[in-house]
Amino acid sequence: MSTTKPKVLASAVLVTSILLSGCGLFGTETVKKIDPPKSTSFENEKGVTGTPEEGDSAETQGTLKTELYLIDKEGFVVSQALELPKTNSVARQALEYLVENGPVSEMLPNGFRAVLPADTDISVDINDDKVATVNFSKEFKNYQPEDELKILQSVTWTLTQFDSVDKVKLKLNGHELTEMPVNGTPISDSLSRDSGINLDSSTVTDIMNTRPVTVYYVGGEEGSYYYVPVTKRVSNTVASDIEAAVQELAKGPSTTSLESEFMNQVKLLDDPKIEGEKVTLNFNEAVYHSFEEKIISEQLMDALVLSLTELDGIKEVSILVDGKAELVQEDGKKLTAPVTRPEKVNTGSF
Repeated sequence: MSTTKPKVLASAVLVTSILLSGCGLFGTETVKKIDPPKSTSFENEKGVTGTPEEGDSAETQGTLKTELYLIDKEGFVVSQALELPKTNSVARQALEYLVENGPVSEMLPNGFRAVLPADTDISVDINDDKVATVNFSKEFKNYQPEDELKILQSVTWTLTQFDSVDKVKLKLNGHELTEMPVNGTPISDSLSRDSGINLDSSTVTDIMNTRPVTVYYVGGEEGSYYYVPVTKRVSNTVASDIEAAVQELAKGPSTTSLESEFMNQVKLLDDPKIEGEKVTLNFNEAVYHSFEEKIISEQLMDALVLSLTELDGIKEVSILVDGKAELVQEDGKKLTAPVTRPEKVNTGSF
């Protein structure tokens, strides 16, 4: 499987009411976007772009919403979109806000902690091939062994939110790292989202005949829910990554600390139909949150859109049920257009 990061100009709680409010699935070919692209932007490290919030100009906007991949109380690496001061070095700043006892300390959501050891100094260089080389100071070695893989995932996913970064390389005091300094986890020539996040292979018996796919489940608790990306191993016998993602959402998470709105009876009735960057899925009626009213759960739709737009080339998701588009969201509005991914995931209100 090849994953692709969602392209954002500035950079799991996704604002679900915004995700689907006014955004349907069929009835028009006009795609309804959440957080539509803003018209004002400014340049950062070698083409990394940041975009002020709507209604503010580059001259007056003082903060920029950025996704920081932090560690939650269950040990998952999860993005939280936080307002950071506007800077011309957004990639370096994002990593600096991952440092323990650093500027993120006063901003951490409940139950979350920083990823990098205290006092770690960081520099970032981004070349024209979209490779970000991160150089850490010697303090980087002061992390706990159990955090090693989480650090790799956090740094990689935080940096690859930016348009100008597809891959990441790590250095320690100017020397390229081929393995992590504490527990020796091997580091490939370049890290990317293809390496996955919150890896789960608990149900796999033959890993050689599987491939990774990343899906989103719901974490947190009432009043502070968020979406957690989990990379699972799926059988190579499953025809496409789209079908594999739907199957894993229907199976649900392998841990009770995460949830899924998908019933395990949810199935695709036809092969996914791809037209350009849009995928259309035809589900059975088990996808309904309320069968009598033909309501689609907002959490289910959010998780589906986030999961499928992690796949290469997919930017829009449309849904049919038994071949029909008679769908309604939980606020009673009809779903009439394809749904796209928001620019930021986990913005602080579910």
